[in-house]
Amino acid sequence: MTTQVETVRMAPHNVEAEEAVLGSVLIDPDAILRVLPFLHAEDFFVIKNGWVWGALIALHERREPIDFVTVCDELEVRGQLVEAGGPAYISHLISAVPTAIHAEGYGRIVERASMRRKLLGAASDVAQFAYDEANAAHDPDDMVAQAEQIVFKTRNGASRQTVAPLKATVSAYYDRLCYLHEHAGEPLGIHTGFTDLDQLLGGLQRGDLVVVAARPGMGKTSLLTSIALNTVKRFHQRALIFSLEMSQEQLTQRLISQETGIDSQRLRLGQLQDDEWPLLIQATSNLSEYTLWIDDTPGISTSAMRARASRIRAEHGLDVVFVDYLQLMTAPGRHENRTQEVGAISRSLKDLARELHVPVVAAAQLSRAVEQRQDKRPLLSDLRESGSIENDADVVLFIYRDEMYNEQTEFQHMAEIIVAKHRTGPTGKVELFFRKDLAQFANAIKRNVTS
Repeated sequence: MTTQVETVRMAPHNVEAEEAVLGSVLIDPDAILRVLPFLHAEDFFVIKNGWVWGALIALHERREPIDFVTVCDELEVRGQLVEAGGPAYISHLISAVPTAIHAEGYGRIVERASMRRKLLGAASDVAQFAYDEANAAHDPDDMVAQAEQIVFKTRNGASRQTVAPLKATVSAYYDRLCYLHEHAGEPLGIHTGFTDLDQLLGGLQRGDLVVVAARPGMGKTSLLTSIALNTVKRFHQRALIFSLEMSQEQLTQRLISQETGIDSQRLRLGQLQDDEWPLLIQATSNLSEYTLWIDDTPGISTSAMRARASRIRAEHGLDVVFVDYLQLMTAPGRHENRTQEVGAISRSLKDLARELHVPVVAAAQLSRAVEQRQDKRPLLSDLRESGSIENDADVVLFIYRDEMYNEQTEFQHMAEIIVAKHRTGPTGKVELFFRKDLAQFANAIKRNVTS
């Protein structure tokens, strides 16, 4: 009879590295500056080591000296000194490492072990999710997306602090205020490439949901692609476009048209002149270098979008997300009507912006109510039948082109971008030039900004 011996595997950890990083800070307090940005008390496997790290952070935040005496005193105040091993353990930590020069390296070892433990926890959560019979009827793509989200939260949200003492937020705000003063007059968000719009908005702010709304044919997709191309081309940002209405090929055609200045209709039909081929070759070469991703999944769900954006951010970094357009998305779960589902979608996009710390720019379709008025310029009330879009959005931009309603207008090729809502700043209106043959917006030669 064969007896099987089951091997008990301990969670990943490295006690020597934990003690080494603590000892490094004890012998050289400045070493904490190299480790503090990425290492947290919960990353320590040995509980008492996490206590010591918490004491070191507390002393550092109060700008008090860090040494044997102060750390012992801090632990005693916290009621942890005895359980941590007393002064003898602190002395052991000081003698455990000869130099603090490798403090960051020790910290990275602790961080990696912590991440492995979190991944094991995420794997357990995914397994429980898969075993749950309540999920058996869900769409397979949604189930995979939710499982991916569980794993990506390990990286993106595991160490993010959602509760902070006022002194920490005041300190962060003071640093931000100093930065704003030093860069007065500059757009501090993600540049759109449109001078007047950047001046009015201060750029696209991280964590904001920006809704670009208009009636069909006004140029919602064109404005999104124009901003996207500007951000990656001129400002070297990393952008992701979810194109629910157009295929990757169609959207790429628009980008090439905007990059080359070749009529998009002639590009679609392959009617290029001999002298345009070099332009096309150069444009395709340039576009290949831009950090821009396109996902053209039709009817993509909010959970799948979150998972894919999180993956791009984890693998490459991400600065801005574009969605074209909001009403073509779906939201998991049951909803009594389409209005409730659209509301769930807009809330999810706002959550995505905050979670990934990027601006999310989403196009939205306006109702026919606009057509029934003498003045066809959109109003915020035109959004109120579309779920909670108006409430969730930090910025609402309307596009109005008079030539769509009046063929004899004096404002040919001009577009009004109406900033109808701006949660943290002024509203107003800017004018942009619109090239229909390229489906492209550009700065107007004669600039006009009103607020």
